[in-house]
Amino acid sequence: MSFSTDSLNIDCEKVAAQLIKALQDQVYVRMKRGGAVVGTSGGIDSAVVAGLCSKAFGPDKMFGVLLPDKDSSPDSAELGKELADTFGYKITKEDMTEGLKGAGCYIRRDEAIARVFPDYKPGWKAKIVLPTNILEQNRFNVFRLTVTPPGGEPVTKRLPLKEYLQIVAASNMKQRIRMLTLYYHAEKLNYAVAGTGNKNEHEQGFFVKYGDGGADCKPIAHLFKTQVFQLAEYLGVPKSIRDRTPTTDTYPDEQTQEEFFFGLKFKIMDSIWYALENNIPADEVARALDLTAEQVERVWNDLEQKKRTTEYLRMEPLEIDSGK
Repeated sequence: MSFSTDSLNIDCEKVAAQLIKALQDQVYVRMKRGGAVVGTSGGIDSAVVAGLCSKAFGPDKMFGVLLPDKDSSPDSAELGKELADTFGYKITKEDMTEGLKGAGCYIRRDEAIARVFPDYKPGWKAKIVLPTNILEQNRFNVFRLTVTPPGGEPVTKRLPLKEYLQIVAASNMKQRIRMLTLYYHAEKLNYAVAGTGNKNEHEQGFFVKYGDGGADCKPIAHLFKTQVFQLAEYLGVPKSIRDRTPTTDTYPDEQTQEEFFFGLKFKIMDSIWYALENNIPADEVARALDLTAEQVERVWNDLEQKKRTTEYLRMEPLEIDSGK
């Protein structure tokens, strides 16, 4: 198999038709539901899933839910409305802020941040980042915390494990309460919840178990991020969404998915990952991408480590076999 930067290109017409047929079979036949609910964030993944569902079930059986909280970018809701107008389906907006306050999301998160930065106060921006130099050297996935006071400059410190776990545990409440809300609307309408995670997120563990990972069907979980962008253009997703840098929409300071978790541009990462899955030699990949074989192997190691250490997220609940 020859390898090039075009190896990730897909036949969008064919793939879209296959996904639409699969969605119809899964939702109408296997699940006996009448349509789909999608949480739309103004991001590329939810936009593609919403577009596919509106074509699979018709705009009258596709329902979009905007799920912002006080940390969300105001752009997300505007882009979500533009997307709904483009595909003709109805939407509702559910502000998650009060529910998250009640669950203790913000106070638990801020408590941990303040242990790292004692001067930290609500109203400051904060985000978790990974070093993004994966091509330059082997890295340990050591997270860092960056805070920015109003009108001030950002400051970064290494994030201790205890504080990292508490911040993430509190922040994961956002994804779980969002999914709870999606299921309210889905059950009210007798619809299925269509998940919006792509292959990068699903296989590397960049999702919350029983949060954004807890949908009824996952139509793009086998597609690389770069392939999702190809489908978006084919389906007619608005350019304002296609041109937007993918973000986490989780922390008080906006951050890209690349700086938080992936540590590499999607085009490069997806190409190297594709090569790994198709047994393309490292030196051939390196020539095509203007890298060294050592850099390619670093990315392979990082991908395999993330998949291995997040396997429990993809596991079904374990049961005890009483017969053994």
